[in-house]
Amino acid sequence: MKDLVSSWVESSARSTLSRLHQQIGVAGLTAAAALPGLSAVFDQHSAAVRDILAAGVEGSAAVAGVVLLAGYSRGLLDEAKAKGWTFRAPADLSAWGTSDWLTARLVGVCSLAAAMDDQRTRPTGNG
Repeated sequence: MKDLVSSWVESSARSTLSRLHQQIGVAGLTAAAALPGLSAVFDQHSAAVRDILAAGVEGSAAVAGVVLLAGYSRGLLDEAKAKGWTFRAPADLSAWGTSDWLTARLVGVCSLAAAMDDQRTRPTGNG
């Protein structure tokens, strides 16, 4: 039963991150590919989130990274919503260069999630 619950929780987390990726990650990472400075900003946010999840979450070794990452993004979005923030993707490439902290953080989350997926699907070389 525990494996079933863990699988469901991980699947729900992946769905959350997939929706976030569609809402902001695709456009943000595309903009980052065109604007090297923006790429650096998003990379810094990804690294900060990775460090927070690795060192700042008690018991994190027992929880799948994707679950922690989805929980972190939900927390950001809940806090932002409580403060009246609504996400609007920048209308054009140049507008991404002036995106706010939360937008940059969420794109960083998407980048980190994509890296986790890459590691998950990468062949191990055992076969």
